[in-house]
Amino acid sequence: MSAPANPPSSEAETLVRIGTRRSALALRQTDLVMAALRAAHANLTFEVSAMATAGDRDTTTPLPALGKGLWTSELEARLASKDVDVVVHSLKDMPTTLPDGCELACVTQREDPRDVLVMSKKHAAKGWTGLADLPRGSVVGTSSVRRAAQLRRRYPDLVFKDVRGNIETRLNKCDAEGEAEAGYDAIILAAAGLLRLGYGERIAQYLDSKTPGGGLLHAVGQGALGLEIRAGDERMRALLKAVEDTPTMLACFAERSVMRTLEGGCSVPIGVETEWLEEGKLRLRVVVVSLDGSRAVEDEATSDVSTLAEAEAMGRELALKMAKNGAQEILDEINQGRTSGAALKVGDA
Repeated sequence: MSAPANPPSSEAETLVRIGTRRSALALRQTDLVMAALRAAHANLTFEVSAMATAGDRDTTTPLPALGKGLWTSELEARLASKDVDVVVHSLKDMPTTLPDGCELACVTQREDPRDVLVMSKKHAAKGWTGLADLPRGSVVGTSSVRRAAQLRRRYPDLVFKDVRGNIETRLNKCDAEGEAEAGYDAIILAAAGLLRLGYGERIAQYLDSKTPGGGLLHAVGQGALGLEIRAGDERMRALLKAVEDTPTMLACFAERSVMRTLEGGCSVPIGVETEWLEEGKLRLRVVVVSLDGSRAVEDEATSDVSTLAEAEAMGRELALKMAKNGAQEILDEINQGRTSGAALKVGDA
């Protein structure tokens, strides 16, 4: 007797296990990815496995002091041990060099990558809507040295103070009055996280280069989701192709190539902006800023990009040019301070 033409698949072949962090934003992002995958693969079952990473557990230590991989390494260990088949990351949290045996297989459609200002409710009630409204000495909360360094260039009279925690925690700290957490006049967050969690109404000002009073280039990969798999897993690579957004992936690979070439990480002040001028033509803008905001190297490039190799070459070439023009000197000084034992904090400089 011959076998049926389409034998039923085993559970292992139809189940896809998705790893993610346990935060509300990470779970929301995973839900978005899972919904897209379900729409493309109705025959498969998707299961989410969430965990708290080192970055989630330690909410007091400044991010630069925690080093690379604090959001990703434990999830990658689960991937390597085959506890999960794919991990959903905020791409800006992923180191540009991945562990052996792992690969960035897919980048989905990007949410708004810009940084934004969230005004405390007491100031929003006064009609304050931008950084220019904040008086001298106002305290702006951010856990990012990139954001603080860039803003010091344009707003030297503001004070920057570290603020950690998930989005809800940071919003609560910003709005707190008469409590131990009070003291923030405004905070800087990524637009993507606020929009995905339904807090878009809290955005007082977008801070990109085109917005008056902004001038802030965002983090590498910000607003994008990276799907990481075991290297060589052809089944998962093929499944994820259905949710890949090619323009986003190409732009983010160019951004990540800049950071990799400059040997930077999420805790150094490298800002980027990418823009598709027309189909196949990408503009990449990069800035590297000293911690005190007194020095900066900024440049941009426009190139025809249609493959990941071309995207990475574009980022590498621009980064090498900037390195020769002083960017590497700025980053070397920052890294030297770190290795000498000096703690790198948002409030430094």
